Amino acid sequence: MNEAKQEASNAVVKHSLAIAGHRTSVSLEAAFWEELKGIANTRGESVASIIASIDAGRGGANLSSAIRVFVLREATQLKR
Repeated sequence: MNEAKQEASNAVVKHSLAIAGHRTSVSLEAAFWEELKGIANTRGESVASIIASIDAGRGGANLSSAIRVFVLREATQLKR
């Protein structure tokens, strides 16, 4: 990956969405948003519904961190 693409994938991007009826915003690196969109597409779900599921099961963890862990676990499972 060239330097410009690396910088773009590392850029933090904020998205606003509704979870359980309330508006919130989530900040993630662009690379995580792209992977999350791919996972949603593969599953035939919306990004918001996946994030709502992550939110419901995250306990006290930070939502952005919980999403990153989810994406990492999904990527790891695909490699197996």
